[in-house]
Amino acid sequence: MLQRPVELTQYTSREFAMLASEFDIRLSVGRTGQCWDNALAESFFSTLKNELGDTRTWPSRAAARTEIFEWIESWYNLRRLHSRLGYRTPAEYEAALAA
Repeated sequence: MLQRPVELTQYTSREFAMLASEFDIRLSVGRTGQCWDNALAESFFSTLKNELGDTRTWPSRAAARTEIFEWIESWYNLRRLHSRLGYRTPAEYEAALAA
């Protein structure tokens, strides 16, 4: 009988899942081999790093948090075109749904 090879990645390992369970953490990943599990989050964070600059430093966590919030609310959600929304902004998409 053929056995499936054991995946040795940190996010799909049994040990990682058990540790997360012990701390009541719900993992966002699915089954082993599903490459699109975190595609949305990875795309968002890639855009954040490219647009806001991952080489930049802030004087405090609060300053970074404020700037990231402003970036999301003033640009990412209002002006950035999203391919999954038909190259419309989230604001345009929601307005069309409401109409």
